[in-house]
Amino acid sequence: MHAPTKHRFNVNEYYRMGETGVLPPDARVELLDGEIIDMSPIGPFHSGVTKYLIKVFSNAAKERWVLAVADPVRLDDYSEPQPDIMLVKLNSDFYRNKHPEPSDVYLLIEVADSSLERDLLEKLPKYARAGIPEVWIINLNDETIEIYRQPNFTAYGSKAVLSAGDFAKPEAFPDVSIDVKDLLKR
Repeated sequence: MHAPTKHRFNVNEYYRMGETGVLPPDARVELLDGEIIDMSPIGPFHSGVTKYLIKVFSNAAKERWVLAVADPVRLDDYSEPQPDIMLVKLNSDFYRNKHPEPSDVYLLIEVADSSLERDLLEKLPKYARAGIPEVWIINLNDETIEIYRQPNFTAYGSKAVLSAGDFAKPEAFPDVSIDVKDLLKR
């Protein structure tokens, strides 16, 4: 007797489902390891923290990166998550012809409350395996920023946890500073 196996969708099949209406246009989903995952609803605190980050990173960009908000990143043929924010390399066509890939990403940020477990246990290892150099998990539950650097095949080699009184600075752009207290105040 054969054990049942799951069908893994690749990115092309995933897009075809959207084009043909299998996935509704307003579906909040992402593709992880060939599985279509429903994304959690976004509450006001999550949304406000994201908007704060958008403001800071937009003001600091100075033509050094493109700010991607809730855009896909193509990790491989079976995973295309949609992180809350990414700082990606400048691209002459602004990624009109392809989504950013790991080599395009300076910093990837997930803002997490109800999605915290999935972000830490499922997405973070995928980001490390893909070689995303720096990931911030904005942990709304604990009001901290978890900074992950030094990706390897299974995890990140470096983790720092910042809280009120600390300042987060992207490794690629250390002149940009996020005040954790201001970011996470309610």
